[in-house]
Amino acid sequence: MTTENLPDWVPASGHQLRLTGVHFDAIRVRGVRGEAVLHHLATLTDGLPGPVVREVAGGRWTYFLIPPGASHEFDWPPGVTCYGPSARDQYVGIPAPDGNTYPLHWRCDPPVEGKFVDPELLHVVVTAQLCREPE
Repeated sequence: MTTENLPDWVPASGHQLRLTGVHFDAIRVRGVRGEAVLHHLATLTDGLPGPVVREVAGGRWTYFLIPPGASHEFDWPPGVTCYGPSARDQYVGIPAPDGNTYPLHWRCDPPVEGKFVDPELLHVVVTAQLCREPE
């Protein structure tokens, strides 16, 4: 994979913690719900939802990276964790584009400088997925 257009906050190898609210905000959804949100988001964006990081161990969290500061423009439903600018430091692990990055990997391609998941579309999809009436 080419690293030519990658933002400087994406590490060259392994993974590193990055302070949210500086380069990006992150919306975190757990397990199969995160995968369902990603599936619907990818369908609505012709397979190009933006940068999404997946944890392949533990809670199997899915992190949707949105523009810095955008997370506080929405009321996120229960079951979603919002990582953005706040009174306390919040960090998200960011993997390198290639190599051993366990337990994190890019579920979608690593970001191109300035490209993020659309926060408004993500909010619509997350709200629809997590606030559905049980069948």
